[in-house]
Amino acid sequence: MPGVVILALVIMACAGAFTAPAALAKEVRLIPQWVPQAQFAGYYMGLKKGFYKKRGIDLTIISGGPLRQSSEYLASGQAEFATLWLASGIQMRDHAVPVVNIAQMVRRSALMLVAKKSSGIISPQDMNGKKIGLWEPVFQIQPSAFIEKYDLDVTTIRQSYSVNLFLRGGVDVASAMWYNEYHTILNAGLNPDELVTFFFYDHGLNFPEDGIYVLEDTFNQDPDLCKAFVAASIEGWDYAFAHPEETIDLVMANLEDEHIPATRVHQRWMLDRMKDLMYPLSGGGISAELKYDDFARVAYSLKDFGLIDSIPEYNAFYRKCYDENHQ
Repeated sequence: MPGVVILALVIMACAGAFTAPAALAKEVRLIPQWVPQAQFAGYYMGLKKGFYKKRGIDLTIISGGPLRQSSEYLASGQAEFATLWLASGIQMRDHAVPVVNIAQMVRRSALMLVAKKSSGIISPQDMNGKKIGLWEPVFQIQPSAFIEKYDLDVTTIRQSYSVNLFLRGGVDVASAMWYNEYHTILNAGLNPDELVTFFFYDHGLNFPEDGIYVLEDTFNQDPDLCKAFVAASIEGWDYAFAHPEETIDLVMANLEDEHIPATRVHQRWMLDRMKDLMYPLSGGGISAELKYDDFARVAYSLKDFGLIDSIPEYNAFYRKCYDENHQ
């Protein structure tokens, strides 16, 4: 009998060893800036495929949007991880919210201006005397710098997140995201050869967008958690891009669960453009590094436009949390 008891204890110990990793998984929350559209597909796919779990992370994704701002959830501690634009992260740091960037997932700006060729706009100089639709202040830095760079005399009009004003001729030039509003314009019946596009990236005004952020205390207390989170996120994105149909199935299911109308065609366009934005033009996979030149370009522009008082120190703002092998 003693031998049986010992054997039972060994079996129980072994069973405990196999279940321990799940029991020790750290519960964390991620909130992207917006609803679960394809712009954030890599995080949802990483969750579904278990990439976070295998690194000891029990992840819950909170859907962002106008009623749940990712910046506010991160600052208040309602989420440990958040995605933010680089400009927003720098502004938060300047406003005494100690956020740190642990991965710059999108290193090319998707923000653009769009005009109809029928309006006579072919070059930046053709915008003189025209009406340009601009979004809220954080989205106005690049177009304002563009207007200043080309010494344009234009009328700016507050643009909603609909492109109807542009389609109906209320403005000559509209703000758009390549992966979103530009495709909406195409779906409205305009062909690409009827449009002229001005990517700020092509005009020396690249402001990297989606990055992963945590509070400084979170990083200082558990840098390994942050590194594991970034590695799982990159693996999620790589899988999403390699399996687009499976990914769009997941995106559409998530949007349906939240009763958000969407089309598969539009979400596929968004996923394809996110791949263009996240993978380097020179080839290879996601590096997630925040380059100093990109940081400085955005920070100095924010200061020049009076949106921050001082420029955060780069080495305090950015903490590298990835390696090329994504392990």
